[in-house]
Amino acid sequence: MKQLPAILGGQKEIHQVHQFQTRVKYQKQDWEDVAELMKHGDLSTHPVIRQLEQDYCQQTERRYGLAHCNGTAALLASFFAIGLKPGDEVIVPAATFWASASPMTWLGAVPVFCESETMTLGPDPKHIESLITEKTRAIVMVHLWGMPCQVDEILDIAKRHNLKVIEDASHAHGAIYKGKPCGSFGDISVLSLQGDKLAPGGEGGILLCDEYSFFEKACCLGDITRIIELDSPARRFAGTGFGLKTRIAPISALIAKNSLARLDDTNKQREMNCHMLIEGLQKYQLSFCQSSRPNKRVFFELIAQVKDEQLISVGALEAALQAEGCMIGVPRYPLLHQQPFFTEGTFNQFSRLEHRNIPDYSSVTLPTTEATCKSMLAIPMLIDHKELIPQYIKAFDKVMNSAELIESTWRKQNA
Repeated sequence: MKQLPAILGGQKEIHQVHQFQTRVKYQKQDWEDVAELMKHGDLSTHPVIRQLEQDYCQQTERRYGLAHCNGTAALLASFFAIGLKPGDEVIVPAATFWASASPMTWLGAVPVFCESETMTLGPDPKHIESLITEKTRAIVMVHLWGMPCQVDEILDIAKRHNLKVIEDASHAHGAIYKGKPCGSFGDISVLSLQGDKLAPGGEGGILLCDEYSFFEKACCLGDITRIIELDSPARRFAGTGFGLKTRIAPISALIAKNSLARLDDTNKQREMNCHMLIEGLQKYQLSFCQSSRPNKRVFFELIAQVKDEQLISVGALEAALQAEGCMIGVPRYPLLHQQPFFTEGTFNQFSRLEHRNIPDYSSVTLPTTEATCKSMLAIPMLIDHKELIPQYIKAFDKVMNSAELIESTWRKQNA
């Protein structure tokens, strides 16, 4: 017998209070190691910072690593290290966290927003190439939600047009593209270590590269204790640095180091939970980004796309599932080309450009990205609530079995 959905007056399916949780759970060893670090007393430059950098270099097969206080600072250092100047254009997807774009504006560089393609949700190579001008200097390559983007195509474009690639792999710790880890492809790659990420340190970021000059410039920008160690004339800046301090705190570095050591295990658990949900929901008009071999995604978040909005719209589905007690919502990142920082001219204060050269972001439209994002729902990872997975599946069953009635009722209520 078909159960009446809660949005239509039935009983809700999930009564247990739980959080929309993406965080990795810290373990007893973390508490003990932090206590030992505090006993040591060096809470600014403890060797654990270098150990974290070495671990990431080993994991990604990069030559140089520099830990930062957060991923945003690491991205700023990346933009600085490749030599961006006022008026230089950088192509970046609009569907990403703001730090993929906004830090470059402090250097006067201009974000040029591109479409995201629908298969991996990463930047669309075809649209990237159509946006290249004589001012273009770089591309930001983002692996969104843990899904490797079209790396080969983007790197090929960059090579043909002599552009640098900044790889934002902040969602992709442990993801694999054609046998190589995400974080190993860009001229400079960045992974965030913020508390929601797959290998968190609370706050932190890691910059990775193979070219010494990039490492050197990143040190000069924000890690004054490293400048004296540089094997170049840049050591002369050791007395002042370049005006910023972006070094990671050792406690964050320690937690991030431990998290990286457990990454394979935590990723396997997240993958198992997500596949349980996906298998239970695949009978409905929903799609989930999946990797094709030899690529392997990780699950920073589980995003579902509604394929048939004529049956039930995203808004009605979201409302009905929330009525069942599900922690369902839209993806957390608003599209950057629609944000007031760009559309209302706040960007102008940072750009250092003449007025006639300032882009009119209010006129930017990205129809594929906009339509794709409107079709998305974010489903919680349920890392510590595996017992809720069958309840989530049952909640979807109740809603989808009454989809037409829910849709018509929801439309009337929101007319």
